[in-house]
Amino acid sequence: MSVLSYKEHLSSTKNAPHKPLTRGGKSTGGRNRFGRTTAFYRGGGVKRTYRLVDFIYNKKDVPARVEKIEYDPYHSAFIALVCYRDGERRYILAPKDMKVGDEFTVSATARTKTGNRTVLGNISVGTFVHNIELKPGAGARMARSAGSYAEVVAHDAGYTLLKMPSTEVRRVPSGAWASIGVVSNDENRLVSLGKAGRARYRGLRPKNRGTARNAVDHPHGGGEGRSPRGHRRERTVHGRPTGKGQKSRRPKKYSNKHIISRRKPGKIMGGKR
Repeated sequence: MSVLSYKEHLSSTKNAPHKPLTRGGKSTGGRNRFGRTTAFYRGGGVKRTYRLVDFIYNKKDVPARVEKIEYDPYHSAFIALVCYRDGERRYILAPKDMKVGDEFTVSATARTKTGNRTVLGNISVGTFVHNIELKPGAGARMARSAGSYAEVVAHDAGYTLLKMPSTEVRRVPSGAWASIGVVSNDENRLVSLGKAGRARYRGLRPKNRGTARNAVDHPHGGGEGRSPRGHRRERTVHGRPTGKGQKSRRPKKYSNKHIISRRKPGKIMGGKR
């Protein structure tokens, strides 16, 4: 079992979150509004307070200063409580090496400095970015987990080519916004839970093999005794191919035209899978 030393990264481990930017977190247990399970192996877990993290960044050309770096139970990365010059406070994802007292700005003319946010077309090739939009003004969608980043590879015909954390190279409109730097808490991937109890605290339930289930519950299930799966490719509970480098992406997905180079299957970037 291994843990992170939060004292080295956070402003304080005892300060309560900024109350106006919180709300009660409710666990769904992996079920939708009809009570049907849509996300498997979820349930239980400790109570958590939800922090309202800003992914839109619609306050532009107003400098902001970092007041606190905090832990967020709903995100693998750390979050920062920032105060804009007009007095408004918001939570944002904290980039790596951001500390209390640092300033940043969201502007189309912002310089390339860790924490600043600007349009992709103004970012030089080779820069690491996170909190990336897919469409201008739609809010950050990509590279938001701990230690994640995308690299600006090229600019071409109104698009910016990004090398994603999965090694996929895709194009994004140059008018979309992104934050400079790498997401904080990059050591999160090295943490080993060590025991089943820590997983249950997080709301994760045990996973069992498909071959150990009934035929009605999984494509691998059924049979007398220990039986083979009965078909060539591994499948999910929904019958889609999975595992061992098999392509699971839909052939006619709308965003296929934006993918320049597909990701490489298997272990990615030295991480655990």
